[in-house]
Amino acid sequence: MRPTRRELIGGMPLALTGAAALGSPAFAQVAEPEYVEVKTAYGKLRGARAGNLTTFKGVPFGGPITGANRFKAAPPLGPWDGVRDALAFGAPSWQPGQRRNEPPQDENCLFLNVWTPAADNRKRPVMFYSHGGGFTGGSAASSYQDGGSLARTFDVVVVATNHRLGIFGYLYLGELGGEEFATSGNQGLLDIRDGLKWVRENIGAFGGDPANVMIFGESGGGAKTSCLYAMPSAAPYFNKASIESGPGIRMMPRAAAAETTLMTLKQLGIERSEWRKLLDVPADRLMAAQAGLGKTGGGPLGMNGGRKGMGGGSRPGGFGPVVDGAILPRHPFDPDAPAISKDKPLLVGYNRDETVFFFNQQRNTEVYGLTEETLRQRLTKEFPDSADAIIETYRKSRPEASPSDLYIAITTARMIGLGAMTIAERKAAQGGAAAYMYEFKHENPALIPGTQHKMGTPHAMEITYKFYNVPQPGQGGGNAGGGLMAISRPESVKAAHNMAELWCTFARTGKPAAKGQPEWPAYTTRSRATMEIDAECRIVNDPSPLERKLWERLDP
Repeated sequence: MRPTRRELIGGMPLALTGAAALGSPAFAQVAEPEYVEVKTAYGKLRGARAGNLTTFKGVPFGGPITGANRFKAAPPLGPWDGVRDALAFGAPSWQPGQRRNEPPQDENCLFLNVWTPAADNRKRPVMFYSHGGGFTGGSAASSYQDGGSLARTFDVVVVATNHRLGIFGYLYLGELGGEEFATSGNQGLLDIRDGLKWVRENIGAFGGDPANVMIFGESGGGAKTSCLYAMPSAAPYFNKASIESGPGIRMMPRAAAAETTLMTLKQLGIERSEWRKLLDVPADRLMAAQAGLGKTGGGPLGMNGGRKGMGGGSRPGGFGPVVDGAILPRHPFDPDAPAISKDKPLLVGYNRDETVFFFNQQRNTEVYGLTEETLRQRLTKEFPDSADAIIETYRKSRPEASPSDLYIAITTARMIGLGAMTIAERKAAQGGAAAYMYEFKHENPALIPGTQHKMGTPHAMEITYKFYNVPQPGQGGGNAGGGLMAISRPESVKAAHNMAELWCTFARTGKPAAKGQPEWPAYTTRSRATMEIDAECRIVNDPSPLERKLWERLDP
């Protein structure tokens, strides 16, 4: 079996057991929690306060979505009497594999978590996170994205939701079910929108400012954020956004989504005329059908790469947001940035060595021992018409790089980097609110197991940094288990503080900044200013121009 995202982001169980519980990289001892009650629009909630952090977990934000409500927009949340405990995480959506230390999966998965310095009616900026895992995995309970450190250290309120995934969130029935199921291809996005609506109605009681909300997300969460940025029904509920290692430029066309639905019916042995039987199929059978399609279809994330970005793709067989003309009326960033968010500032960027994560996920160690000959063989197979030009350009741009490092750089650009740059370019071209471009470069020096190649800065590594959950040296974490992220070094803590402060300042003001680090200029196609995030950050104008111009020719 392939390692899970949690295992790859791991080496962290030791590091983040404390971070999740204490919400701080300092691992300081805190007092036993006290209970705190907050009144919401639906009833009272009981959360827990420990020191200067108050948490509310498993807070419902939508009505039941099972039975007749399956594949439909969630009905409104009903009120309750008395005080409801918000002390434990809510159920995650159905997805491949059971996540450790979380409740069992359930179709009724509309729960969110709130981390706040205090439920005191102050107006702090709100940071609303969408988890990664493509459109088929993940939850708001992952310890490495615990929001406690951000809340306590930077005086912000952090919110994260569970929402429908995979077949439950993105099976498109509009052509079979008509108006009744018109929103069916985008329920996962609508769930996140409903979480934002809950924030608008209730976050004031938790110490947050409903008029100052930043949405952000990594990988699949970045693609979800890209979609929210282009969704008319989500637009009123946020003020700024950050798309991290998940540039969602194009999503699944309606025709491909409709074909996926027919493939799903075939997997389940259901005739098209009897499609309503889908409402009664047990959840585990739907998951089995999704897995069956994954073997032959476009896959769950549809990483087209290049200037198409990471999205649902155009090949039938995968599950992701659908450009249905209504909920998602257009591709998020194609052919340009969405006009409805012209006045909303945007952060966008990627990690230096994104594809190391995916090679490790595939247990592919061959790529770390490439020679000039085997590099050329690989690129000739993947880019039959342009391999020579790619090699020549990257050799000029990176004369000291090994063949393996060149391959990582090329595949990172193709999968994620070009898409992030495209979003920055198209946002800047609007002439509205600023776009800010970054590259996360702080590296993990540990060797990849079974190789002599460093981990570097792989996909998802920045999550623990921007959430300020990197452990202090001597307090656990290290690189136990060969994980990609848990680094206990002074420079790692400093890099984490820089990134977390940049993000929190952006949430507060709309312009990212961190004390002692260079001013971050807006991105333009003239300067292409890019913040390289590390223990000591720096601004670089038009990094790797030879590579950029190459891809502009090959992938216009």
